[in-house]
Amino acid sequence: MENVNESAPILKVEHVKKSFGDLHVLKDISFDLKAGEVLSIIGPSGSGKSTLLRCLTQLETVDGGLVQVDCKDMVVPAASSAKGPAVKYAPAKTLREIRLSTGLVFQNFNLFPHLTVLQNICLAPVRVLGDERKDARAMGRFLLKRMGLEGKEKAYPCELSGGQQQRVSIARALAMNPKILFFDEPTSALDPELTGEVLKIIKKLAEDKMTMVIVTHEMAFARDVADKVIFMDGGVIVEQGTPDHVFRESGNERLAQFLSRFSKA
Repeated sequence: MENVNESAPILKVEHVKKSFGDLHVLKDISFDLKAGEVLSIIGPSGSGKSTLLRCLTQLETVDGGLVQVDCKDMVVPAASSAKGPAVKYAPAKTLREIRLSTGLVFQNFNLFPHLTVLQNICLAPVRVLGDERKDARAMGRFLLKRMGLEGKEKAYPCELSGGQQQRVSIARALAMNPKILFFDEPTSALDPELTGEVLKIIKKLAEDKMTMVIVTHEMAFARDVADKVIFMDGGVIVEQGTPDHVFRESGNERLAQFLSRFSKA
């Protein structure tokens, strides 16, 4: 039984659907991810990538399908019925456990402007996890050093560059000790000169076997950091597989058309 659990995916998604009124954003999404793996999700704007991340992190609800996180059912198909929801979410206690096992790094940092860097990192561990303040501060300093931001503990977000702010937001997510870390276009709000410093941090996390799901428009980065790559378009997965398959071997015409826009991919 132990071997079965160890080989089970830490994230399992089957036939997930999501609509906003008559707009079908996610039509039939299925994939899985094992602990320690990195998944890059690429695709044109409006393909459903960010909506998928929001559904997996419980910022949106799904309309159909199954999502399992760390062997816990987050949402499963409901019994067939002419009326009522097509899915059933887990009890609140289980949803909270799942929420605490995931972290999300946003496009636009979402740091609290009135708090210092260290306060931003320590707030959730103290208030949500109940950590001792001194322990949370020690962890916060350790994470800032890991992010290359030693000495910035007392700085406010407005005093930092965009790249530094994004590294603080990564440290804040890591402070909750998540089992899966989600990134939603982590460099889209950055100048090109600042993008590299953030991508370097994410690559280091990948080397440390942090399980990650990364939505990105950085094609070379998506290819180099990932164990698996998904190409989405029109709310469906058009192609998925290893980076070599998706970027070099796939004969999918839509994927080739998309990649042709990125001369460095």
